[in-house]
Amino acid sequence: MNILLVYPRYPDTFWSFRHALKFISKKASLPPLGLLTVASMLPQEWKKRLIDMNVRPLKDEALQWADYVFISAMAVQRESAQEVIDRCKRMGVKTVAGGPLFTAAHEEFDDIDHLVLNEAEKTLAPFVEDLRKGSAQHCYTTREWPDLKKTPIPRWELLAMKDYVSMNIQYSRGCPFKCEFCDIIVLNGRVPRTKGMEQIVAELASLYDHGWRGPVFFVDDNFIGNRKKLKAEILPAITTWMEERNFPFSFFTEASIDLSDDEELMQRMVTAGFDTVFVGIETPHEESLTECSKLQNRNRDLVASVKKIQQHGLQVMGGFIVGFDSDPPSIFERQINFIQKSGIVTAMVGMLNAPRGTRLYKRLHKENRLVHGPTGENTDCSINFVPKMGYEALVAGYEKVVKTIYAPRPYYKRIRTFFRDYNRPSGQQPPPLNFLYFKAFLKSLWLLGIRGSERLQYWRLLVSTLLRRPRSLTLAVTLAIYGFHFRKVFKELAWVPSERGIIIRGNPHRSSFF
Repeated sequence: MNILLVYPRYPDTFWSFRHALKFISKKASLPPLGLLTVASMLPQEWKKRLIDMNVRPLKDEALQWADYVFISAMAVQRESAQEVIDRCKRMGVKTVAGGPLFTAAHEEFDDIDHLVLNEAEKTLAPFVEDLRKGSAQHCYTTREWPDLKKTPIPRWELLAMKDYVSMNIQYSRGCPFKCEFCDIIVLNGRVPRTKGMEQIVAELASLYDHGWRGPVFFVDDNFIGNRKKLKAEILPAITTWMEERNFPFSFFTEASIDLSDDEELMQRMVTAGFDTVFVGIETPHEESLTECSKLQNRNRDLVASVKKIQQHGLQVMGGFIVGFDSDPPSIFERQINFIQKSGIVTAMVGMLNAPRGTRLYKRLHKENRLVHGPTGENTDCSINFVPKMGYEALVAGYEKVVKTIYAPRPYYKRIRTFFRDYNRPSGQQPPPLNFLYFKAFLKSLWLLGIRGSERLQYWRLLVSTLLRRPRSLTLAVTLAIYGFHFRKVFKELAWVPSERGIIIRGNPHRSSFF
């Protein structure tokens, strides 16, 4: 049996980092961890190939080789995924689809031969068994949550690691909170399920043995969902493993803001090699936090919480949302002020959307306010419901926020604010300089320091970093390059009302990515 695993393309988005990747000659940020894990669950005797369309094109020869094409995708990859499905149908190749996109909206894909939904640990084995018997059904689904201790190590040999900036790993699934707009608890549940200490060490060792050295992203929904196990077992095991190999990796992950309440946990994470964490801030407006049940963010000084995390050696990336029913007209200015004051350099501001299955989706459906399915990209200026503040006001305010915070002057000011708060642990070493870093630095000198409109801000940052914290020079240049990418993405945005009154993104370059 010949199995071709296909990962569809991402559009040019905030998180694609496509414009930043060019500085270091990389093709994608992260590999498709789900498909690599699925490959380990398939029969060993089956032949397997992987095509990540973010790295290389999907050619007809590959489709002709395959008996079955396995497709996994998120909502933001929908158009590319449909393109792959259409090609397979024209060529008479059977398709098997799974992952968040198809689990949430499988009824919208009529041309797929087999749907293996929810978590593959539960639904893939029955499909494979039926396939071997020649009686494979159209759809496999389950309401059960699998035990992650049975999840195998991904098949890293199926990809070329040199194409990627970072590798990824998963320790847990699920989140203990119940934010109204979030589909994590719909897909993965509210009780965090975790892998064992031995599993995590084995997965790190597999990455190491395959030659990887560099960043590793823990893709958990909320890495600190089970703090007791993290502090007692997982982080000490990671620390020991890293120390024995002279810290070959650096880690980043996602966590809730209450991480700031646990100094021991922050210290243990930093000691283990974590240097960055993404936190869902959402909004500084208390009423909007109450509306969306973001209770862990309420009744606290959010700026102080962010600064405390950064003072412990973890750079905070932040997620922000506008478009809540409770948002006042002043919310856009308040978001700008909060982001600038907090020193969150990478601030993903998106317009509220209601993913299928969420409590928000159900509420808006009852209120007859839904207008179409979400795109899955909350920075593409689309919205799938009727906002109370009105389309024009929401889009105009959103445009003001993103174009303000990513303009050179406020963006570089935010980097300097971050560096004032950030305390790099004394034992944490900067990444070793290599040809790629040197090449990126030279490119930044030309594109940002000479040609760019931000050149004055760029040189000011470099000089101040060299004088005050020279060990952070690589990080300073990296953040400057990120800013270049963000400005490119938002510069290409254009907002136009559709026939249904929905605000959609008009991007003359978008078609080249599908």
